[in-house]
Amino acid sequence: MNLPDLMARRVVVCCGAGGVGKTTMSAAIGCAAAHQGRRVAVVTIDPARRLAAALGISDLGDTPRQVDLGEIPHGGALWALQLDAKATFDRLIHRHAPDHAAAERILANRIYQHLSRAVAGSQEYMAVERLNELTEDPRFDLIILDTPPAQNALDFLDAPQRMADFIEGKALRMLLSPSAAHGHRGWRMLHAGSSTVFSILERVTGAQLLRDLGDFLQAFDGMYTGFATRAAAVRTLLHSHESAFVIVACPDDAPVREAVALIERLRTDRFPVAGAIMNRVHVTSSAQLDLGALRTAVMPICLGAPDDLIARINDQWIEDQARADSDHEAYVRLAHALGGHEILSVHELDDAPVDVHGLIGLANVLGAATDPPDGTHR
Repeated sequence: MNLPDLMARRVVVCCGAGGVGKTTMSAAIGCAAAHQGRRVAVVTIDPARRLAAALGISDLGDTPRQVDLGEIPHGGALWALQLDAKATFDRLIHRHAPDHAAAERILANRIYQHLSRAVAGSQEYMAVERLNELTEDPRFDLIILDTPPAQNALDFLDAPQRMADFIEGKALRMLLSPSAAHGHRGWRMLHAGSSTVFSILERVTGAQLLRDLGDFLQAFDGMYTGFATRAAAVRTLLHSHESAFVIVACPDDAPVREAVALIERLRTDRFPVAGAIMNRVHVTSSAQLDLGALRTAVMPICLGAPDDLIARINDQWIEDQARADSDHEAYVRLAHALGGHEILSVHELDDAPVDVHGLIGLANVLGAATDPPDGTHR
């Protein structure tokens, strides 16, 4: 995997375990692509607000915000945004409702208000809708998605198919189309709004639940085909060579296991895996620690007994080498899962990037990170 290959895609999806640096890597790839002339939108669907922190931005919302990268060549530019599922759903209603009155009726409906804010899966499906919006926006020629931790990333991948299955369900189609029920008595009572039935059920439920549901389904009539069509289009895009999935991991056991499971899942479902980034890799010198030379070096500056200081330095040296060897083993496990050395290796940084300048420096590291860590300093 290399950065020029990623920059040539239409969509790059960064995924992996929590806390491995997905957001930082997404932003760094975006900065690198902008400096190569791409017009990039980095969007995070992770509820945590790490993207704003990585870019040094105090306020980041659902509207794309252009990031000041200073002087960059070739007309490149970078925007950033954080998914707001409710705002995306509301825009969707305004765009695809048959008229303004229908849109307002849906937005005011209590079933819709609950669905758009709290129902499991709505966040992931709205991420799919937002991706559809961004790919249709002429301002952007590259979209980079920063996903939630691994399990939620799989929810995001499943969202288009789940929505299509829901829309194509016979029960839903019967409710949406009275004629499809072939005169079903239960639907006629619901559709007609039988005051006797509703008044009894409302007393039992203590709310206008069924009336709201009936209004919600009627208001959505005619919009479901568009939902299914867009979901299918996004899934097709994510399966195509225009997209690339990048697995981000760090060399600890749990993140590597999650990365391997994610790679297997992506390949099973035939999503295009471009490779991986192994973040926070530790390396040390291949030379052996010369205790005699160390003693000579510390004697002039050691006010107390030098043996204790030398012993502590030696212990730290051994610990660092063991960590570097362990990181190399983690790299090998991830490379094996990928079927080759398709990994960019990023050394442990003293300080995580907290602004654009730091991200540009990280992008330069990514551009040069082509060799596997071998436990020695390169």
